[in-house]
Amino acid sequence: MHKFEEKTTKSESIFSGKVIQVRVDEVILPDGKYSKRELIKHPGAVCVIAITDEKKIILVEQYRKALERPLVEVPAGKLEPGEEPSLCAARELEEETGYRPGSIRPVQSFYTSPGFADELVHVFLAEQLQKVEGGLVADEDEFVDLLEVTLEEAEELAKTERIFDAKTLWALQYIRLNGLA
Repeated sequence: MHKFEEKTTKSESIFSGKVIQVRVDEVILPDGKYSKRELIKHPGAVCVIAITDEKKIILVEQYRKALERPLVEVPAGKLEPGEEPSLCAARELEEETGYRPGSIRPVQSFYTSPGFADELVHVFLAEQLQKVEGGLVADEDEFVDLLEVTLEEAEELAKTERIFDAKTLWALQYIRLNGLA
């Protein structure tokens, strides 16, 4: 037991949706006092750093309702129940961009907001990309534009806040540090 561990005394589910579940836990703090924690349970997700043979970064632009604005992001999506992250990454890349990876490998995994959510994002590097016949096969409620940009162009998108999410900013840093584009 860690010295800062919080013991749950009561847990109440307050919402169960298509993607997330929300619950409120009552906990005993390390000093013996009680508190409440609002928690989001998430099935996990993947994101894909996709680099073309010409050293272009594959990005997608889509509207994000939570922010009421479009963002430019690396291809990403949530894991289906029991789905292997690497298969999900290849599927999401093809659905969102029309590219199939010749090689795909895990890079890192990280929690997006551990203060209130358990969403774990698995990052993959996809290379040797092949354009799929017929192009995009996006989900019926997904509308995306494909961008193929240099690292410098992507960094400019970040400066102008068109790229403004943690996973994509992390991906750009990874690309820069590893000389991938």
